[in-house]
Amino acid sequence: MPRYALYYAPRPDEEIARFAAKWLGRDPESGRVLDQPAVAGLSRERLAEITADPRRYGFHGTLKPPFELLPSVALAEMLARAAEFAANRPAVALRGLALKSIDGFLALVPQATADIDALAADCVREFDRYRAPPNPAELARRRAAGLTARQDELLGRWGYPYVMEEFRFHLTLTGRLAAEERTLVQTALAPLVASFAVAQTAISDLCIFVQDDREQPFRVLARLPFRR
Repeated sequence: MPRYALYYAPRPDEEIARFAAKWLGRDPESGRVLDQPAVAGLSRERLAEITADPRRYGFHGTLKPPFELLPSVALAEMLARAAEFAANRPAVALRGLALKSIDGFLALVPQATADIDALAADCVREFDRYRAPPNPAELARRRAAGLTARQDELLGRWGYPYVMEEFRFHLTLTGRLAAEERTLVQTALAPLVASFAVAQTAISDLCIFVQDDREQPFRVLARLPFRR
């Protein structure tokens, strides 16, 4: 079964999109595989390993996590509602991206997120009507990672534990790394993100990503502009 997700993804002509496609080695918009940059102290094979997970998902900021559609729901129905939803909401500012470590992985995190948090919460609520419940194996896997009581409650209600007040918007650049390697990669990344990290951009589109099956990477299915 395919999975769908509601994401922020920068437009392909933006500097951040070009950087991310090269860093991760894949462009989720075109599907092109790209050569990753050289990182001092890290082999190309190791860079490919530590970026494997974010490469599979495509460079993005989550608004509603991946889900399967209910069998009774047609994809066209969800896409039509998503287009209507986006057309009636303003674009959201994305300010002051900073390179940070979150639970051992590296990501870009904006300074102010109240508007983004509100957008994500609305996406979770509005599109939950289309979500098929997760299967028992997925629930068990989530719980095995260790959840608080509130996260477990959110998992039961919304199919994912890190939503609503547990949500933290971020743009993932690596998988989890040991401290020494994380420092090395962070040092290499810092100059690569410096030019756009201080600039103000916007979440201009609601992007629908699709994963055709669990063996395939996510790709951009639709890019639906927010109201200007």
